[in-house]
Amino acid sequence: MQKRYLSVLAGLLIVGVLLTGCRAKKADPNTIVIGASTIPHAAILRHIKPELKKEGITLDVKAFSDYVLPNKALASGELTANYYQHIPFMKKANHDNGYHLVSAGGIHLEPLGLYSKRVKKLSAVKTGATVLVSNSQTDWGRVLSILKTGGLITLKPGVKVENATFNDIAKNPKKLKFKYTFEPKLMPELLKNDEGTLVAINSNYAVQAGFTPEKDAVAIESLSSPYVNVVAVNKGDEKKPAIKKLIKALKSKSTQAWIKKQWHGAVLPVK
Repeated sequence: MQKRYLSVLAGLLIVGVLLTGCRAKKADPNTIVIGASTIPHAAILRHIKPELKKEGITLDVKAFSDYVLPNKALASGELTANYYQHIPFMKKANHDNGYHLVSAGGIHLEPLGLYSKRVKKLSAVKTGATVLVSNSQTDWGRVLSILKTGGLITLKPGVKVENATFNDIAKNPKKLKFKYTFEPKLMPELLKNDEGTLVAINSNYAVQAGFTPEKDAVAIESLSSPYVNVVAVNKGDEKKPAIKKLIKALKSKSTQAWIKKQWHGAVLPVK
């Protein structure tokens, strides 16, 4: 009985030591564990790692292939920060899940584009054409804004673009059909398979699929878009010295010049 007790006690001590070690590692003020989409976010972060190293900051980049898990991991404390989303998306995640995430700084815009294998310009879209959009509701207003600017639809009076849904369309003279049940990362495949006249694709997935948004998109989001990608952290962490150094490195002139050169307009740094 005594041996069994000692064995259990030893096991608990080992677990305690391991947990303490994990907490200590997690609490290291000079280590940032950051989740990011593979392209361009993770690539940008890896580019600035040496610069941060000189500042005494270790950057541990964790790549994600979806838009849900990075916020979940951040809210649970598995990540120090994440870099992949815009503020409307973050606000919706906070509302839907009870998160308390905030922006530590806006870094770049990835202009969403409408792509097609059937038309070269929006004016050539035929009556009854199908528009394929992802199931990411915060992108719906972006798509509707492009179509509105292109003269294909109008929105109901008083509707804010960032909150617009397909129910907010006032006039649709070409009777466009909208399908919006697809995961964002699947959109390039839908385009390659020619499954709709227009396919809305986020720039990070477009670049991963080999497209150049500035050249290949039929229509693209304007630079006045409110959908700037931010570094997100849990509320209060935006004031931490390590996070401030991260933002400073991401917004430096050298980093912004590198971003412009690397993605030829598919990723646009903001000041």
